[in-house]
Amino acid sequence: MGKKILRNLSLTMVPVIDPCSFSSSARCTTKHLNLMLHVDFESHVIRGKVALTVEMLEDKCSSLTLDTKDLQISKVAANGQEAKFALGAKHSFNGTPLEISLPFELSRGQHVIVEVTYETSPRASALQWLTPAQTAGKKHPYLFSQCQATHCRSMIPCQDTPMVKHTYYAQVSVPKELVAVMGAVGDGQEPDPQDSSRTIYRFRQAVPIPSYLIAIVVGVLESRDIGPRSKVWSEKELVDQAAYEFAETESMLKTAEDLVGPYVWGQYDIVVLPPSFPYGGMENPCLTYATPTLLAGDRSLSGVIAHEIAHSWTGNLVTTKSWEHFWLNEGHTVYLERMIARALESEQYRQFKAIGGWKELQDTVNLFGQSNPLTNLVPSLKEVDTDAAFSFVPYEKGFAFLYHLEELVGGPEVFMGFVKSYIQLYAYSSVSTEEWKNYLFTYFKDKVDILKKVDWDGWMNTPGMPPVHSLPSQAKEEDLASFSDADVKALSSPQLTEFLALLLHQNPLPLSHVKRMQEVYNLNSIKNCEIRFRVEMILWVWLHLCVRARWEEAVPLAFQMATEQGRLKYTRPLFRELYNFEKYRQEAVNMFLQHRAAMHPVTAALVARDLKVEQSHK
Repeated sequence: MGKKILRNLSLTMVPVIDPCSFSSSARCTTKHLNLMLHVDFESHVIRGKVALTVEMLEDKCSSLTLDTKDLQISKVAANGQEAKFALGAKHSFNGTPLEISLPFELSRGQHVIVEVTYETSPRASALQWLTPAQTAGKKHPYLFSQCQATHCRSMIPCQDTPMVKHTYYAQVSVPKELVAVMGAVGDGQEPDPQDSSRTIYRFRQAVPIPSYLIAIVVGVLESRDIGPRSKVWSEKELVDQAAYEFAETESMLKTAEDLVGPYVWGQYDIVVLPPSFPYGGMENPCLTYATPTLLAGDRSLSGVIAHEIAHSWTGNLVTTKSWEHFWLNEGHTVYLERMIARALESEQYRQFKAIGGWKELQDTVNLFGQSNPLTNLVPSLKEVDTDAAFSFVPYEKGFAFLYHLEELVGGPEVFMGFVKSYIQLYAYSSVSTEEWKNYLFTYFKDKVDILKKVDWDGWMNTPGMPPVHSLPSQAKEEDLASFSDADVKALSSPQLTEFLALLLHQNPLPLSHVKRMQEVYNLNSIKNCEIRFRVEMILWVWLHLCVRARWEEAVPLAFQMATEQGRLKYTRPLFRELYNFEKYRQEAVNMFLQHRAAMHPVTAALVARDLKVEQSHK
């Protein structure tokens, strides 16, 4: 019945075109990848061969286009026959189209295996190569990929668009002292028959995924079991701490399954990456990435893992059709993440997290500008770099919209019925906002009059804050004078963070006020505390307040935090705040230039943009 509804809905849809991809996704679609990768740490390149099984969607097909970025293509074959190819004009951020002429003509429904032999660039935007000094063990190098949103094309020639989903099989050759893991289920290992100093690791991803979810990590990795279907991976110096921190993973997985149905991916592993990883987490199937800033011994920070677990359904199983509809991934994931928190904690805790999310959205809108079209829930990304467009808007504006609909249709239990049905209907496929909206009206056929009253254009296509503020109201801020050291010690990390974050939404505090807070709370002492990572977020917000108040004593600590880890959520805003402190503007630029080579390519590019530093390749 569900698939019949899906077919009927699809008949009325306008085809979605992905402005961020050159690939010919309207004419053909990739069904499977077979990858052979040779990781070369000396040259900082991956030498690869990929065989794409491609299905034709039109008759009389004799050519196709793939996405590439800074790849050297040496050979292309189709069903074993040599195929002519040409690289098109290079685009500043979308890469270069690879035009392939097939030596034969194919009809709709027919398949072809296109094999491309290639080599990545040392500056591939999907890959970060770390020296031994940048690792915890200090003895061996390290590599990790980050393909979201449009960086897979710098690692693999492919149809690099979320509307195309495929399975894959991979064989990865690495130095034998290192271990390779991927966002897939391991399928064994063996000595490399071509080189006795290397090992080949094999992986299988049997569930169709978009290209941005392909992930590879290579390093001196160890694992610990943290559940019946989960391991945590990291360097040995961190692995036991990581196993402790993520011990509640299975509980969160089961809670998510109770809400939205079975977990289809088999394994749910977590790898703790080095500090330069730019995000809190990344939802690669079977292998969630996690920042080491989560190693806190503070379970309140497990919300990041709950978010990535939720992506197993919203984003990975049901995927946005293009990055313009990214809110379908992130808005639903934040909604589901907070429903997991509701089940494990309380409704009050869900509301508390929603308040914090609304403030994140306000900050983002203020940063981009109230009239900036990138603050639309469904923005146009034609000639827009997806990295530059990345923000909290799809996360928190998306959540606020779903929360608003929840209130209109009858509460969380009623709306979760729709979310679960939506996931089941569109599982293993990609979806647009129009398709989602049509199914919303189909599911709530008895509430169509209510849904028609929603300001759809105001929510979807209008910049700035949402047209409705339906989140719970924030309690009035207490007078600082009424707080004592004992009060603050009684607060959990999220509560203290929220208290400080409230102050960021006011005019800059007087310097005398900030100094008084330091006297009472001694927040600067965090820098010498053994539980540094537990209060990383607190310190970040506190340093914002200090630098914004132009307290020079806090500047060295702000520079330290901005440079010793690479999480975008911390690094980029701190550099922006330091740059805005005119006395330290040049020092901010100099400090960035000094540390740029150790930053992830995405982090370096975005901070350079903020500091008005001319871009150059590493």
